[in-house]
Amino acid sequence: MTAVLSLAIFVVAFFFIATEKADKTKVALVAAGLMAVLGLIPGTEVFFSEHAGVDWNVIFLLFGMMVIVGIIKQTGVFGYLAIWAAKRAKGRPYRLMVMFMTITAIASPFLDNVTTIMLVAPVTVVVCNRLRIPAQPYLIAEILASNIGGAATLIGDPPNIIIGSRAGLTFTDFLVHMAPIVVIVFVAFVLFTRLLFRKSFRYHPEHVAAVLALHERRAITDPRMLRRCLVVFAAVVLCFGLHSVLRSSSS
Repeated sequence: MTAVLSLAIFVVAFFFIATEKADKTKVALVAAGLMAVLGLIPGTEVFFSEHAGVDWNVIFLLFGMMVIVGIIKQTGVFGYLAIWAAKRAKGRPYRLMVMFMTITAIASPFLDNVTTIMLVAPVTVVVCNRLRIPAQPYLIAEILASNIGGAATLIGDPPNIIIGSRAGLTFTDFLVHMAPIVVIVFVAFVLFTRLLFRKSFRYHPEHVAAVLALHERRAITDPRMLRRCLVVFAAVVLCFGLHSVLRSSSS
């Protein structure tokens, strides 16, 4: 009976989330509350059980990522990178898509991929509008590239930290075993987009000047904060690496 009720709650919640007939946050909270109220998950285990309760590793990872991204967003670095990529692509649609996907895929292993897209997408739309080309294919490609790149590290995506905490995997474990596969999949995806979005790659040389006129340095709104963010970010990555090495050597 317990299994049937749990499955029913999951199916109903999944239906409302997938169809977007109700607010996703409310659906998740109501489903979690029903699980606790009906005794499907003992109340004492909701917040404290390592396996059945709230995964605090994921909660604090997301919280930390939101703080980091909120600060980085104020520096304008993603706008700088997007404009720089557009100018290097010289308005060539496929080359532009590859540049945007590469930036997104490189950022996603270290920042939450959802927030990465939220920072890259607005600039993508601006550049596409300047070139008079549809932005939808570029946004779709960036989203998929973000999901691919985020799988490379332990902190690249919430499911990664869930798997890592349950399986006892370190940052190095994820990086060594996942990064090579991610690189191969990403290269294959880049080649696939050439075929998938071939009808969208329309080159308009008369609109290239509008993109070349953009100044990427003006996108940097706070250089001092950007330098501080880079130092802190490098220190965090170094700490993760040292922790993984020490944990591997001790085991």
